[in-house]
Amino acid sequence: MGRLKQKGKAGAAKAYMTRSTAVKKLQCSLADFRRLCILKGIFPREPRNRKKANKGSSAPTNFYYAKDIAYLAHEPVLRKLREHKAFAKKLSRALGRGEWSSAKSLEENKPVYRLDHIIKERYPTFVDAVRDIDDALCMIFLFASLPSDSKVSPSLIENCARLAAEWQLYVMHTHALRKVFLSIKGVYYQAEVFDQTVTWLVPYQFTQTIPTDVDVRVMLTFLELYQTLLGFVFFKLYTDAGLVYPPPLDTKKDEGAAGVGAFNIQEAKASRPSITAAKSKVVEVDGKRVSSKDVRQTIKSIAASGPGEADVEMPSVDAEPTNEDDEDFVEDAAEDDAEDASAAPAFTTATLPTLKTLSTLPQSTSSKLFAPYTFWLSRETSRPIFEFIVRAFGGRIGWPATSGSGSPLDEADDAITHVIIDRPPVQRANESDAEKERRRRRKYVQPQWVVDCVNAGRILLEDLYAQGKTLPPHLSPFGEHAEAYDPTAGLIGAAEDEEMDEVEEVEDEDVAAEEAGSEDEEEAVARPAKSVLKAAATAEDAAALRAAELAAEAAGIDYGTFEKEAKKAAKKAKKAEAPQEDEAEQDMNKMMMSNKQRKLYERMKYGQKKRTEERQNLEQKKRAIEKEKKRRTKSS
Repeated sequence: MGRLKQKGKAGAAKAYMTRSTAVKKLQCSLADFRRLCILKGIFPREPRNRKKANKGSSAPTNFYYAKDIAYLAHEPVLRKLREHKAFAKKLSRALGRGEWSSAKSLEENKPVYRLDHIIKERYPTFVDAVRDIDDALCMIFLFASLPSDSKVSPSLIENCARLAAEWQLYVMHTHALRKVFLSIKGVYYQAEVFDQTVTWLVPYQFTQTIPTDVDVRVMLTFLELYQTLLGFVFFKLYTDAGLVYPPPLDTKKDEGAAGVGAFNIQEAKASRPSITAAKSKVVEVDGKRVSSKDVRQTIKSIAASGPGEADVEMPSVDAEPTNEDDEDFVEDAAEDDAEDASAAPAFTTATLPTLKTLSTLPQSTSSKLFAPYTFWLSRETSRPIFEFIVRAFGGRIGWPATSGSGSPLDEADDAITHVIIDRPPVQRANESDAEKERRRRRKYVQPQWVVDCVNAGRILLEDLYAQGKTLPPHLSPFGEHAEAYDPTAGLIGAAEDEEMDEVEEVEDEDVAAEEAGSEDEEEAVARPAKSVLKAAATAEDAAALRAAELAAEAAGIDYGTFEKEAKKAAKKAKKAEAPQEDEAEQDMNKMMMSNKQRKLYERMKYGQKKRTEERQNLEQKKRAIEKEKKRRTKSS
């Protein structure tokens, strides 16, 4: 006889656990449980059968994997949270009894947890961490622009502003910026770091307020994790680029609102080769010091040269050190691949990319787009945005003292080629000859020109973006779906619309001429014309179309008008017939689908239909605007 199955001991009831059960098992508060789930990346799951997972109950609740909760039970952060709870009880007891010395010693030995091990668990490789810093950067830039209050401390905002400046410094130094979009929410940036696309949002410099319906505690928990993550990532990025991390801060420039310019990028001293040489084993052979790296290099050179060149001189340690990667595991994998290359078959795949190969990828030709130019920012433009964009693409930029200190240029500098200005042109009365000559040499453009040049990957003509002119539409450079509306593209069926407009104009002229005549003659002409056009629209072969053409000629309709009207009527008939055929075919396809597939298919079709309607509405508005422009030009 087999073992009897007890209810709630197997299947979904064992695999899933409710939130209240998880909190009881971990013996922590709900706030601590939420903090642990955020830090460890554990989120609620949806079982197939909620009633079975909840042991027969249909009450609404959140479910978690039982394995995830067991994983949390051994978390060091949970132990620190328990220690902090005990510390809070001891501190309150000491303060209540007036034991100030014991309270002070308790405060000095306050338990503090670290998140370093969590970062290493969640991101096994550095590329995984770079791929996942989009949300971290958005959160950092958001908190850097928030005002301080009882929930958000000034030190936290200062740390976020420092991390944001460090990221901008690295992107400017490596020229990694690729796309920029000025939206209503803020400025979207996209950069390529280690062959990974990183997109983040920076809010505009307005006075921000924290809404009352936002739980700041949850956001602060995410921010705590993101600060630790970015600290690891930035240290690796700076050290791989040969820079000192953290970059030193000039306090005088920082007090003068220099922003990113208050940080100084310094190259690290070349002291790492000596450390790596000390790690390797060194022996003496015939009076020469030979390391283990030299032995490996000699073996590789012997294998590459073949059996005929076996006598290879062993290099010594005293020679000039070569630049090798610091990560030994990457280096050993490459060496093993090189040694086994001769024995491997011809169909073996290529080696996986490493940090060394990703860091040496060729940069885009547009990464130094503004290198030949020098810009001057007018006082009404946003200095942090355009300083970051211009410097990231190799250009030089200056600004007035009202926008902050640290400008490398003066307004009267002859090297300035472009002035970014966002106010209407004003004629100056007392302008000297030198100022007129300077104004003639420089090109005054609106801020959108800089962003559109970046997205286009080339320098655009400045005439369309001149001071005081109506700007062209600023389009999103990020990937859109194939059927998205593009204002710069020509309208579909533009030629047919022109023909329709001409037909409408001809009809208007005919109506004006016919109004002068009698109504009986108008009805006599209209009836045969309608019947002829209807026959032309329903013609199935060339013979029927020829018969309709002869009937139109007999009715007194010229060939040009007949052809245009026939095309118009045929187009309307096709539009009416096409949906019926598509619906019939879709119904046949739906019959072969399961219930889940059919619902998914209907949601997809609904989204496609909605996007198509939006595109058609925008195209219709554009057609109306174009027609209005043509009528105005003709009337003028």
